[in-house]
Amino acid sequence: MNELLATIPPFLPVAVAALLAVLLPRHAGHAVGMLAALFVLGQSLVMPATTPATVQFLGFETVPIFVDQFTRLYGVVIGFLAAAAVAYSWGSDAPRVQTGFALAYVSSTLGMVFAGDWLTLIFFWELMAVTSTLLVWHYGGEAVRAGYRYAIAHGIGGTLLLGAVTLHYARVGSFLFEASTGIAGSLGTLPSVEALPALLAALGIGVNCAFIGLHTWLPDTYPRPHVAASVFLSVFTTKTAVYAMYRAFPEGGLWLAYLGGAMAVYGVFFALLQYDPRRLLSYHIQAQVGYMLAGIGLASLGGDLGNFAVAGGVAHAFNNVLYKSLLFMAVGVVIYRTGINDIRKLGGLWKVMPVTFVVYVIGAASITAVPGFTGFISKGMVIDAAHEVSNVPLLLGEDLLWWLLIIGGVGTFMSFIKLGWYIFFHNAPEIRPKDSTVGQTVGMVAVAGLCVYFGIFYGSLFELLPFAETWETSPYSTGHLIEGFALLVAGFVGFFTLKGPLARISHLPDMERVINPAVFYTGRGFVWGVTELWAAVDRVVMQTAATLKQIGTHPEQAVRRVAGISEDADVYLRADIGRSVIFLTLLTAAALAALLL
Repeated sequence: MNELLATIPPFLPVAVAALLAVLLPRHAGHAVGMLAALFVLGQSLVMPATTPATVQFLGFETVPIFVDQFTRLYGVVIGFLAAAAVAYSWGSDAPRVQTGFALAYVSSTLGMVFAGDWLTLIFFWELMAVTSTLLVWHYGGEAVRAGYRYAIAHGIGGTLLLGAVTLHYARVGSFLFEASTGIAGSLGTLPSVEALPALLAALGIGVNCAFIGLHTWLPDTYPRPHVAASVFLSVFTTKTAVYAMYRAFPEGGLWLAYLGGAMAVYGVFFALLQYDPRRLLSYHIQAQVGYMLAGIGLASLGGDLGNFAVAGGVAHAFNNVLYKSLLFMAVGVVIYRTGINDIRKLGGLWKVMPVTFVVYVIGAASITAVPGFTGFISKGMVIDAAHEVSNVPLLLGEDLLWWLLIIGGVGTFMSFIKLGWYIFFHNAPEIRPKDSTVGQTVGMVAVAGLCVYFGIFYGSLFELLPFAETWETSPYSTGHLIEGFALLVAGFVGFFTLKGPLARISHLPDMERVINPAVFYTGRGFVWGVTELWAAVDRVVMQTAATLKQIGTHPEQAVRRVAGISEDADVYLRADIGRSVIFLTLLTAAALAALLL
């Protein structure tokens, strides 16, 4: 039975469900979507990790179904979250077409994750960009223009990654993952041409990872579509990019670890300035991806310690899918019930929306790494690995990377104290909205349950992780608990101390204030330049053709004008056959030479 399941591409059932979600009545379509996602969950758990079977496609060897501990882990969490998100969509009155686009997005995500070669991966990578753009556009309004910017960003990223894959094939002679260790080339050889495939891969995947400077699409897009669409968008693109980064750089690199640490600080800083709840959560996607990339980058430590770091980064991606979607669900319920996107206009909702409040607390406790919740396990693993880095030692002998991750942790506490304070506490409720619907409650409670379960029974999470057999850890050691408590206290003190100053600088612009207009006007300039150049060339060609026609029709008149001869004078143009043949031959040869040159 398991061997039979291994022959079914995991993306296929969800792709069929995406079509049926559009064609069937709304209730039936959402039910089919949930069942397809749960099927993928079960399939991912039981599929054997056998030698991948190659398939010839366009003359190349490809592996459409590749199962190892990484793909299994992603398949489990994608299947589970997709089922919960479809239930949430049904409870949020999401239209059938929107849910169809969302399931198509999930399907392309599964195709990318289970790919065993770069050709299959890049195909589904681009399909993810298309389906997620359609999911954004479907909502209309402000989401349309944001969707265009989103499509441009991911189009650029996909093009860079395609260039990397092409150069990789030219170097290695195969698209298969097993043909080489990661992507061809090494960033350590910059500025050598040998590093070009690795550089293009880092930048192309970095767009989806929301590298600093390549991240502006993230807070620009995710707050704008339907609240149910934001749940899907918040977890798949960036987390699968972390997976792709590992496939490209399985040996890690401190450049990636330090970049991840910088992202953790950058993301929480701008999150603290936000009053749009989904925009705040979007910046925290960047920050949390920073922890994941730090874990992947610390593979460079080598041995069991490097494997431990990678396992921590991947575990954080797994956990982030859970608690990040839960937080988007919780604030989505608030927006769905109130229609308000500014948390300063809310307050006191914990009494009237108790279910939403409780699941928000679970999600916030998970992302801030409170002991007993799932984020505490994976974030602790990454920070533990960072203890072993000593390239740039600072205070207390700890490395810069460790301090970046700790500062990011304190900022995360401050952010979610702020978000919870404004939505649920800071004012007496002026409105009394209803709590979550049945579908919303089912989706949120299911995800919240896993956030608690994996925080307490963390052994179940370890069983899913890669490299679990090479290390042991005690997440609830005294040192870990003290560190978690210190971050919690620092977060509370930091928020209530800095709440006023943060409010005064809340309009501090991010890079999008520069990048978005620059891209717009640069693009318009290129369009104008190409259009005007074409028009100028067209005018020259047509004028030349008209002039030649005039000369050929009235050669005597042309000679009079060139020689300055009076119009009344007689001009006769005569040539014998030999001269005419020589002239035409030379003219033809000159024309051919011009074309060849």
